[in-house]
Amino acid sequence: MTSLRKDAEHIVRASIAAVLPDEAVRKALHGRDFGPGRLVLVAAGKAAWQMAKTAYDELGDKVDTGVVVTKYEHSKGAIGSFEIIEAGHPVPDENSVRGAEAAMDLVAGLTEDDTVLFLLSGGGSALFEKPLIPLKELEDLTQQLLNCGADITEINTIRKRLSAVKAGRFALCCAPAKVVTIVLSDIIGDPLDMIASGPAYPDTSTCEDAKRIVEKYGLTLSGEAKKCLDTETPKELSNVETLVTGSVRELTRAAAKAAEELGYEAHILTDTLDCEARDAGKALAELAKENQDTETSLALIAGGETVVHVKGTGKGGRNQEIALSAAPGLSGLRDTAVFSVGSDGTDGPTDAAGGYVDGDTLGETLSAEEAQAELDNNNAYIALKKTGGLITTGPTGTNVNDVSVLLIKR
Repeated sequence: MTSLRKDAEHIVRASIAAVLPDEAVRKALHGRDFGPGRLVLVAAGKAAWQMAKTAYDELGDKVDTGVVVTKYEHSKGAIGSFEIIEAGHPVPDENSVRGAEAAMDLVAGLTEDDTVLFLLSGGGSALFEKPLIPLKELEDLTQQLLNCGADITEINTIRKRLSAVKAGRFALCCAPAKVVTIVLSDIIGDPLDMIASGPAYPDTSTCEDAKRIVEKYGLTLSGEAKKCLDTETPKELSNVETLVTGSVRELTRAAAKAAEELGYEAHILTDTLDCEARDAGKALAELAKENQDTETSLALIAGGETVVHVKGTGKGGRNQEIALSAAPGLSGLRDTAVFSVGSDGTDGPTDAAGGYVDGDTLGETLSAEEAQAELDNNNAYIALKKTGGLITTGPTGTNVNDVSVLLIKR
């Protein structure tokens, strides 16, 4: 492994470790009085297991019972007597419905003296679902939105109107019990009604917003789904307290700190990256060319969430596309690399967290022409696998967007 690759791996590990939800959840719960009634726990999202385990360790038998709904292979074992359900992401499946129904059953019949501790993280939109339309149609509509390059806010604006647990509706299921929500943010700007489609937060979007998105992308909806789009969602909730525990800002700062520890001069370009993945990769490659004369080792860092217009039939994810699209611009550059990872450890429907390329990536193993062909087919995973450029972490226990880094070592 080259020294550049070792540096990249160190920055990935250190930055993800810094945004694990453990300490933030402990801090939010320490010394808190939940009142005289029952305390039940519901956790949903990619970081649900990690958040629930931390809460259980902090609260112990103060929690009566709980349900944890997370992504397949993201559970790390039993947590007390909690029911743990793994479900589909980014497209919901039958287990997503089973998880939401288990949570709804758990909170049914609670009184105003009781409290629901709701631990929410990104991915909950797919993992925690009780659709108002047939599940098969929701799966198809979700795939349409993912393929057309809609951003997460647009996707969740549609999802909220098609669900019995999104847009504050889960909080209504809990009433008259209090809901204390601890949120790990995976959306730029931390819009609480959009993170996991806001199951316990009033909705700020409107029916007209949803209709504009449908028209913008030419989505195919049934009459039943169109009827749901005409239904307004809850705009006020009186039984909810919400705390935000983490975001992409912390991820980019942690990456900068890790790079500085390795001797790089680190600069955070943005923590609101929101564009086509391949455009981000090309931009980082251009910055690499512009800074080749530097006498100081540089780390330029961008955090956020890009999008991919899926036109091919290949395998990959947005972070892998960022890396692969940077490869042609980096070709031949000295001690220069670009890498990009998802903080949750999964990038698209693959087992990789993201990808790494440097000045030597293109060559005998993968030519520039082959790289472009794989990009055109949205097949970054296979291309990076050929070059040893996949970054694999496994499920991390957190989920606060993505981080992309340009390294120039001198």
